[in-house]
Amino acid sequence: METHLTDIAHVIQLSVAPVFLLTAISTLIGAMNTRLGRIVDRRRVVTERQSSGKSSMADNEELLLLAKRRHLIYLAILFAVIAALLVCLVVAGAFLGALVAVDLARLVAGFFILAMGSMIAALTLLLREIYLAVSTGSR
Repeated sequence: METHLTDIAHVIQLSVAPVFLLTAISTLIGAMNTRLGRIVDRRRVVTERQSSGKSSMADNEELLLLAKRRHLIYLAILFAVIAALLVCLVVAGAFLGALVAVDLARLVAGFFILAMGSMIAALTLLLREIYLAVSTGSR
């Protein structure tokens, strides 16, 4: 079967929504990266205070909390990046299916479902990290 320009045009129309989703995911990754940077900066401040001999039990507890927050936000970024990669596979699968004239609808749908699952995980981890930051009064 021959691929027509109208088939490709239709795939382009269908891939607009996933591209907007990629933009939203990248914005979210940027926000999470900013949170990670603040956690790292705060860890440096507390570590410097400890190395100057002004360490307290509160500093040790804060370092433990910062480590937990850093781990959560790292995992959130990881899941968001995986979601972005899966959305890219959705778009690539749609184009590949149109070019090769193969029905990849189930595969594309599977990638999209996995992308949404990964975004759910990323947002849940982000929410948990925010809860820890707010509930402890940590910066």
